[in-house]
Amino acid sequence: MSKRRYLVALGGILLHLMIGSVYAWSVFTGPIAKQTGWALSSVTVAFSIAIFFLGMSAAFMGRVVERFGPRLTGTVAAILYGSGILLTGLAVQIDSLPLLYLGYGVIGGLGLGAGYVTPVSTIIAWFPDNRGLATGMAIMGFGFAAMLTGPVAQQLIATIGLVATMYLLGAVYMVIMLGAAQVIRKPRPDEVPAADLAKSVSLTGKAMTANEAVKTPAFRYLWLMFFINITCGIGLVAVASPMAQQQTGMSAATAAMMVGVVGLFNGFGRLAWATLSDLIGRPLTYTLIFVVDVIMLVGILTVGSPLLFGIALCLIMSCYGAGFSVIPAYLGDVFGTKQLGAIHGYVLTAWAAAGIVGPTLLSFSEEYFHNYTVSLILFVLLELLALGLSIRIRREFKATAQDAKHVTD
Repeated sequence: MSKRRYLVALGGILLHLMIGSVYAWSVFTGPIAKQTGWALSSVTVAFSIAIFFLGMSAAFMGRVVERFGPRLTGTVAAILYGSGILLTGLAVQIDSLPLLYLGYGVIGGLGLGAGYVTPVSTIIAWFPDNRGLATGMAIMGFGFAAMLTGPVAQQLIATIGLVATMYLLGAVYMVIMLGAAQVIRKPRPDEVPAADLAKSVSLTGKAMTANEAVKTPAFRYLWLMFFINITCGIGLVAVASPMAQQQTGMSAATAAMMVGVVGLFNGFGRLAWATLSDLIGRPLTYTLIFVVDVIMLVGILTVGSPLLFGIALCLIMSCYGAGFSVIPAYLGDVFGTKQLGAIHGYVLTAWAAAGIVGPTLLSFSEEYFHNYTVSLILFVLLELLALGLSIRIRREFKATAQDAKHVTD
């Protein structure tokens, strides 16, 4: 096996470390609101716009990866995301909220979508015998990025000011992403031994195109399972601190510390669950993810201990991260890797929808019922639905495998 694959994996990790800085947006919302006088809620909308355009553009950019290669899409991602951050600085400087939405939300979001799908299917092609590990490595960077960007950004804002910080970060992101994109390429046939390729057969025994895949019940099940996982996870991320204070009486300082620890589980969960999926299979892994989610959500609803609340939230966040890292390998298992980049892009539209639905449900619950109980109960019901779907899809794969065996016999 060519050692080149480790360089490709490193390029993918760096690319995701840069675009993953979107999760550190909360570091900028307060300073932006203070400097411009805009409402904090108005500044926060830019994040929702960016996540929406991430999910929607991924569907298109996934096809571009398949047709023109990851080097092109990585380069496009670098230019768009870097430009989006630069325009954010300009928007603050000239006091233009519409430019903030256009720069950070639309242009930056398009860059996020292009950057997110660029390395995933390519790294899977380099690691056909360890698909879970491959996607875990790539997507882990996205989960850890906020921990890197947050402290650095805070220090820069205090030292050189908000606008200069945005200009500097935009330039740095663009340069690093441009460099990383140049080393990400698909393997040549002689760089992946046939023995390793033989281990990467799909659960259905087929290699589908993206158009074929989206018409199958399996794709709809996986889309809905992914949507539910991200809806619940991103909703809890958005209100983790105030929920902890309301549910358990946790102090604001302790809640802030808990949020940092939760970020670690979000990042490590991506690698740990994805690696586990190589050992026990993606279908069983997804079932376990939803089992853990249901148990932990019920725990949050019924237990008032700050410690147990923190543990439950950490485990839920590990499952949230797992949803991102396991789904590409799962798609490869089900539909083959013929057009995996495009198929993965289509599934990421669920992220765009979840980014709106999750936080909205929790905000609605808090506003009208003055607690998060109603939304948490709804999340439990959604997770139970996803659990049922995961069991059903496993049974279908088992039946398919038995049919294939009978044909072979």
